[in-house]
Amino acid sequence: MYSTTDFKKGLRIEMEGTPFEIVEFQHFKPGKGGAMVRTKLRNILTGRMQDNTFRSGEKVERPDMEVREMQFLYRDGTDLIFMDLTTYEQMPIKAETTGGKAGYLKDSQMVQVLMYNGAPIDLELPVSLVFEIKETEPAIKGDTVSNVTKPATLETGLVVQVPIFINTGDKIKVDTRNGSYLNRE
Repeated sequence: MYSTTDFKKGLRIEMEGTPFEIVEFQHFKPGKGGAMVRTKLRNILTGRMQDNTFRSGEKVERPDMEVREMQFLYRDGTDLIFMDLTTYEQMPIKAETTGGKAGYLKDSQMVQVLMYNGAPIDLELPVSLVFEIKETEPAIKGDTVSNVTKPATLETGLVVQVPIFINTGDKIKVDTRNGSYLNRE
């Protein structure tokens, strides 16, 4: 069991048999009564967001989850197909339940897959990954010291904002938590 004092961003809890991830939380004390915790939760099974308020000290369940290392194989429509390297079993995960993490997956990439009651439901990616730029507007000579950005399409199809000196074919490091450009490789 978790108490509201254990809440932090990224903590996974279970309410009414459904696993949630805490996206945001804020402790507050109204004028009358006890302290409360206002949270924004992401339903891990569906990806939908919801707001919830807990009384200070309230307890919530700890979900039955485990993390397994798996290999991303390919996309099949809206499903992402992963292979468990110990059993060689292939498991699909709906792309919309990953909260936008599907755009960071490359074929044969190793990822941490979150299992809930034995079924894969979410992904845990490294903080940053390196991608090749497949398409962007050409750079203009002399545009090197500026904070102006332009859209660039990565090899996975994801579009991120990059500085204007980045060209097609360059390799860049991207922060997987918010999709921001970190540096050129």
